[in-house]
Amino acid sequence: MNIEVFRDYCLSKKYATESFPFDKKTLVFKVAGKMFALLGLDQQPSTVNLKCDPEKSIELRVQYNDVIEGFHMNKKHWNTIIIEGDLPTHFIKELIDYSYNLVVNGLTKKTQSELGFI
Repeated sequence: MNIEVFRDYCLSKKYATESFPFDKKTLVFKVAGKMFALLGLDQQPSTVNLKCDPEKSIELRVQYNDVIEGFHMNKKHWNTIIIEGDLPTHFIKELIDYSYNLVVNGLTKKTQSELGFI
Protein backbone atom coordinates (compact mmCIF):
# COMPACT_ATOMS: atom_id res chain seq x y z
CA MET A 1 0.00 0.00 0.00
CA ASN A 2 1.35 3.43 -0.82
CA ILE A 3 0.88 6.54 1.29
CA GLU A 4 -1.77 8.05 -1.02
CA VAL A 5 -3.98 4.96 -0.70
CA PHE A 6 -3.39 4.92 3.07
CA ARG A 7 -4.32 8.60 3.35
CA ASP A 8 -7.44 8.24 1.20
CA TYR A 9 -8.63 5.25 3.20
CA CYS A 10 -8.14 7.01 6.54
CA LEU A 11 -10.02 10.06 5.30
CA SER A 12 -12.89 7.87 4.07
CA LYS A 13 -13.69 7.05 7.70
CA LYS A 14 -16.62 8.93 9.24
CA TYR A 15 -15.51 12.27 10.76
CA ALA A 16 -11.82 11.58 10.08
CA THR A 17 -9.57 14.63 9.89
CA GLU A 18 -5.90 15.10 9.09
CA SER A 19 -3.37 17.56 10.46
CA PHE A 20 0.30 18.13 11.20
CA PRO A 21 0.21 18.84 14.97
CA PHE A 22 3.79 17.72 15.68
CA ASP A 23 5.88 18.61 12.64
CA LYS A 24 5.67 18.76 8.84
CA LYS A 25 6.77 15.13 8.48
CA THR A 26 4.08 13.38 10.55
CA LEU A 27 0.54 13.38 9.19
CA VAL A 28 -1.95 12.61 11.96
CA PHE A 29 -5.46 11.25 11.44
CA LYS A 30 -8.06 11.83 14.14
CA VAL A 31 -11.70 11.16 14.88
CA ALA A 32 -13.39 13.49 17.37
CA GLY A 33 -9.98 14.95 18.21
CA LYS A 34 -8.44 11.56 19.08
CA MET A 35 -5.59 10.03 17.08
CA PHE A 36 -6.14 6.74 15.29
CA ALA A 37 -3.27 6.83 12.77
CA LEU A 38 0.04 8.60 12.21
CA LEU A 39 1.87 8.52 8.88
CA GLY A 40 5.59 9.31 8.68
CA LEU A 41 6.05 11.12 5.37
CA ASP A 42 9.84 10.91 5.38
CA GLN A 43 10.20 7.21 6.24
CA GLN A 44 11.58 4.69 3.75
CA PRO A 45 9.94 2.28 3.54
CA SER A 46 6.74 4.06 4.52
CA THR A 47 5.53 3.35 8.05
CA VAL A 48 2.40 4.20 9.99
CA ASN A 49 1.43 3.98 13.64
CA LEU A 50 -1.94 2.43 14.44
CA LYS A 51 -3.66 1.99 17.78
CA CYS A 52 -4.19 -1.60 18.87
CA ASP A 53 -5.41 -3.67 21.81
CA PRO A 54 -2.36 -4.72 23.91
CA GLU A 55 -2.89 -8.48 23.49
CA LYS A 56 -3.57 -8.19 19.77
CA SER A 57 -0.49 -5.95 19.41
CA ILE A 58 1.75 -8.72 20.70
CA GLU A 59 0.08 -11.34 18.48
CA LEU A 60 0.54 -9.19 15.37
CA ARG A 61 4.21 -8.48 16.16
CA VAL A 62 4.91 -12.19 16.56
CA GLN A 63 3.02 -13.15 13.42
CA TYR A 64 4.19 -10.41 11.00
CA ASN A 65 7.68 -9.01 10.42
CA ASP A 66 6.17 -5.76 9.12
CA VAL A 67 4.44 -5.07 12.46
CA ILE A 68 6.70 -3.76 15.22
CA GLU A 69 6.37 -1.84 18.48
CA GLY A 70 5.01 1.66 18.04
CA PHE A 71 7.87 4.04 17.23
CA HIS A 72 7.77 7.09 19.56
CA MET A 73 4.42 5.86 20.92
CA ASN A 74 3.13 3.88 23.89
CA LYS A 75 4.35 0.45 22.78
CA LYS A 76 1.57 -1.26 24.70
CA HIS A 77 -1.18 0.41 22.66
CA TRP A 78 0.44 1.28 19.32
CA ASN A 79 2.09 -0.67 16.51
CA THR A 80 4.25 0.61 13.71
CA ILE A 81 3.28 -0.97 10.39
CA ILE A 82 5.53 -1.05 7.33
CA ILE A 83 2.90 -0.35 4.68
CA GLU A 84 5.19 -0.76 1.69
CA GLY A 85 6.29 -4.19 2.83
CA ASP A 86 4.76 -7.64 2.50
CA LEU A 87 1.38 -7.00 4.14
CA PRO A 88 -1.56 -7.06 1.72
CA THR A 89 -3.60 -3.88 1.30
CA HIS A 90 -6.80 -5.48 2.60
CA PHE A 91 -5.02 -6.48 5.82
CA ILE A 92 -3.63 -2.97 6.36
CA LYS A 93 -7.16 -1.62 5.85
CA GLU A 94 -8.38 -4.05 8.53
CA LEU A 95 -5.72 -2.69 10.90
CA ILE A 96 -6.82 0.89 10.13
CA ASP A 97 -10.44 -0.09 10.79
CA TYR A 98 -9.44 -1.74 14.06
CA SER A 99 -7.54 1.36 15.21
CA TYR A 100 -10.36 3.70 14.19
CA ASN A 101 -12.96 1.54 15.95
CA LEU A 102 -10.89 1.38 19.14
CA VAL A 103 -10.84 5.17 19.24
CA VAL A 104 -14.55 5.55 18.43
CA ASN A 105 -15.47 2.96 21.07
CA GLY A 106 -13.34 4.86 23.59
CA LEU A 107 -15.30 8.08 23.09
CA THR A 108 -17.90 8.99 25.65
CA LYS A 109 -21.40 7.68 24.93
CA LYS A 110 -22.52 11.30 24.60
CA THR A 111 -19.92 12.03 21.91
CA GLN A 112 -20.67 8.75 20.13
CA SER A 113 -24.35 9.66 20.12
CA GLU A 114 -23.75 13.25 18.95
CA LEU A 115 -21.68 11.94 16.03
CA GLY A 116 -24.20 9.26 15.14
CA PHE A 117 -22.10 6.24 16.03
CA ILE A 118 -24.82 4.91 18.36
